[in-house]
Amino acid sequence: MNTMFKRTKILATIGPVTSSPEKIKQLIEAGANGFRLNFSHGSHQERKEQIEWIRAASAERGRPVAVLQDLQGPKIRLGVLNDNQQHVKQGDVITLDYALETHDGLTMPVQYDLASKVKPGETIYLYDGNIRTTVDSIVSETAVKLHVENDGTLMSRKGINLPDTDFGGDILTEKDLKDIEFGASQDYDYVALSFVQSAEDIESLRQILLGHGSDAHIIAKVETKAAIKPGVLEEIVKASDGVMVARGDLAVEAGAEVVPIVQRQIIALCRKHGKLSIVATQMMASMVDAPEPTRAEVSDVATATVQGADVVMLSDETANGNYPVETVTAMKKTIMYTQENWPVSDTGSRVVKSGFESLNAISQAAVNIAEEIGASNIVAETKSGATAASIAACRPHMPIVAVTSQARTAQQLALSYATRSFVRPDGDKAGVGLAKELFEQKYFGDIDSMVSVIVSGRQPGVVGATDTIRVRVIE
Repeated sequence: MNTMFKRTKILATIGPVTSSPEKIKQLIEAGANGFRLNFSHGSHQERKEQIEWIRAASAERGRPVAVLQDLQGPKIRLGVLNDNQQHVKQGDVITLDYALETHDGLTMPVQYDLASKVKPGETIYLYDGNIRTTVDSIVSETAVKLHVENDGTLMSRKGINLPDTDFGGDILTEKDLKDIEFGASQDYDYVALSFVQSAEDIESLRQILLGHGSDAHIIAKVETKAAIKPGVLEEIVKASDGVMVARGDLAVEAGAEVVPIVQRQIIALCRKHGKLSIVATQMMASMVDAPEPTRAEVSDVATATVQGADVVMLSDETANGNYPVETVTAMKKTIMYTQENWPVSDTGSRVVKSGFESLNAISQAAVNIAEEIGASNIVAETKSGATAASIAACRPHMPIVAVTSQARTAQQLALSYATRSFVRPDGDKAGVGLAKELFEQKYFGDIDSMVSVIVSGRQPGVVGATDTIRVRVIE
């Protein structure tokens, strides 16, 4: 197998320990292909500064890097508690009141109007899943009573999960709308939508982005029971540009036992429909405090690689951990060894991205030809990125070299499977020219010749015009 490029990409979260130009450069050099900016924390000014650092490091490195804006969504939390905590025991009845400003025993403030959404009998998890409760009654326009089902201690501002609650498409908060407006004026490649429940949630966000003039792609974060219902999940995949398996909240909302299966389903569906797949949460969590990953964490990353995930994501490991650069290095090492020694699993499905039937066939044919003749690489000329993404969905064993005239496309393709993107002017020989340029630079090693499969169109720079496969021997 040709392992020149890391095929499964790495998305690193920027946080307090990596919020500097120097750390961002180090993370890129270690193997990060993109950065997640978590809008649950930080100010717009901090985010603007971080984007500038990322783009400067990307230019210095000569490699496009993706930037993802992760919206907070309806992340529901308790308010401030006296002494920051409250002990509860099985059988207690507690009241959560959106209008309450101060904590009074078993009556506590909450940062969301639960009374407008929940129904009696629904399950609510407090403190990120540590305490299970059931809705007893709606006692006012702002307050609900909950029956506690296990002993535990609640803490100020800890998360609340509502696995049975239907938000009715109301998953964008006032904060999210402000963040979207800000993000549209910045250089974001992707916007991640939290707590998606249906394909309609994706379409609503897409209209908002278009209204702000944003060309960012949408990543649907799957972390609710509603999203993984039969038929719903595939519609979410089809409506989005990519899907993140948000394993932390998904485990609380739907049960930890369902997460490995849902992960496999999402990766398979994303490959089937030519969409980006991202596996997230606790991939190397022990490296927040330790310089080496556990064997289970290495196995987790390797499993995602074998399943054919486009991206594996780091959260606290690079945002708050003591070893952020070492974590990226360890993750890259695991991916490279895995792809060299074990093939990507076969899902049994061919790419069926709707509206791209001709391109799907051309892409699959290009991959088949490249593997049959032992080509060194596949070169894709692409305006929008669709050609390169379609080829990537076929999961070739060799590198994909994408050439585009659009910086945004190159940055978005930085997270696409096995793809290295380059910005060059449109032209009828852009692909061949780039292949020769990289060969002369010994980009693929010190070799006497190489075979490239070039996928292009007879109308360079025109979206949707891909119709040609050429084989070139470059010496």
